Amino acid sequence: MKLGQHPQRTPFYGVLMLLTVMISGLWVRDLPWPAVQVAAWIALFVIAVVGFVMTFRDYS
Repeated sequence: MKLGQHPQRTPFYGVLMLLTVMISGLWVRDLPWPAVQVAAWIALFVIAVVGFVMTFRDYS
């Protein structure tokens, strides 16, 4: 197995993305501008969906 080609690499990156979204959500909820807050929630939702798919794509 070459460096960077571990079979569990993609689910690991997905979990990291989900953790990043959860931690970033704590910061986003305290933003004072509603327009920026809505845009950030939408971006976090998209990242969470991608992370979820990356995490659970091999478990079908």
